[in-house]
Amino acid sequence: MQADVRNIEDGAWIRHFVTQNYDGAWTVLALRAAASAVHPIQTIYSDPGCATYVDTPLLAACPAVAAALARFECPLESVRLMRLGAGSAIKTHRDHDLDVEHGRARLHVPIATNAKVDFRLNGTRVVLAEGECWYLRLSDPHSVRNGGDRDRVHLVVDTVVDAWLRELLARAA
Repeated sequence: MQADVRNIEDGAWIRHFVTQNYDGAWTVLALRAAASAVHPIQTIYSDPGCATYVDTPLLAACPAVAAALARFECPLESVRLMRLGAGSAIKTHRDHDLDVEHGRARLHVPIATNAKVDFRLNGTRVVLAEGECWYLRLSDPHSVRNGGDRDRVHLVVDTVVDAWLRELLARAA
């Protein structure tokens, strides 16, 4: 997956549109987006009211990422690569209704990270290692600070919570 990310042109990344939620550089690439999205900003938005998502052309250019996504047996909604630049920070916020209880989960797969990334959930540091897959209850307060000297890139997968994902989460607990 790191090779896929390295092969993406820097100019393809889109600046995150919620600028009050971060300091520095936070950019996004849509791999799956709402079928009705036409503007680049619309493609990176995870629309909770959307019922139909489609792969973007960029996913075809990321074969390792596509192979990883194929392992998920739950319905995939929005799928993005999210890059937090070195020295940048995402301020404390909540992603409302993104929890198992509401039927939608956000999964994070770190592709590139460093020891100076400080991810906080409910004020507690969570260390997410490259290649792991994490479910975090992001309807709770969370923030990220990249204190390192290289970018942090996560594959961020919004899913419908179905029986397969519930079982996977239960086994992981």
